Amino acid sequence: MPFVIPYPQIDPALVSFDIGGLELSLRWYALAYIAGLLIGWRLMVWLMRRPALWPGDKAPMTPAQPEELLTWMVLGVVLGGRLGYVLFYDLGRFIAHPGEIIRVWEGGMSFHGGFAGVILATILYTRRHKLALLQVGDAVALAAPLGLFLGRIANFIKPELWGRVSDVPWAMVFPGAGPEPRHPSQLYEAGLEGLLLGAVMWSLAVKGGWLKRPGAVIGAFFIGYGLARSVVENFRQWDPQLGDLVAATGVTMGQILSVPMVLIGLAFLWHAWRRQAQ
Repeated sequence: MPFVIPYPQIDPALVSFDIGGLELSLRWYALAYIAGLLIGWRLMVWLMRRPALWPGDKAPMTPAQPEELLTWMVLGVVLGGRLGYVLFYDLGRFIAHPGEIIRVWEGGMSFHGGFAGVILATILYTRRHKLALLQVGDAVALAAPLGLFLGRIANFIKPELWGRVSDVPWAMVFPGAGPEPRHPSQLYEAGLEGLLLGAVMWSLAVKGGWLKRPGAVIGAFFIGYGLARSVVENFRQWDPQLGDLVAATGVTMGQILSVPMVLIGLAFLWHAWRRQAQ
């Protein structure tokens, strides 16, 4: 067997409680969602307190409004993420067992579905409060990579969404994935979709002045995530129920869903630069 790095055994539950015979636990997975949303909220507050970054030196929201938007985004992430997983990844099973749809604590969340939920929540919130949609969307997009980073670390701890069988020196044997060493693809995603994409976007927004071009940061996120996800899918084990699709086409569902993201991102950039030129 090739050399492998031992998988660090981490309890998926950070803390557990027993209340009247009912066992409750706070899992790293849930903590990642909570931390990502809360830190994203504080980042948005930071942005709203710096009007010089925005068109006309005026922020699109008051520093207090991101807190209310956070509530809408929580609903968008949970509902959209779950429905996206049901529709795109295992529809047949959920049609046969509809009661399992609400069992989000058992895992099964789609990033693309959760992102669609966040978009819808942002649209509804900005329409209700008559805010500039593209500018608020730019702020939300800037906060997203941190949430992705934390979410992928939680995937690694669980563990789930592991990589394909490999003999690279840093391969790991994941519990529940068989005896073969595999790519730690969750960490690849955390690095590309989270750290690298986040660093590039914040540099473009804060130092490059992209927030003054409404929609440009949104475009950068769509393109960056789509490309990063497409690359990592080459190392990530595809979902077993989609094996026939991958075998027939050589393309995973994650790559299929990332193509429109890149195209949409290019459209946002075109619109942002075209609008600026007028």
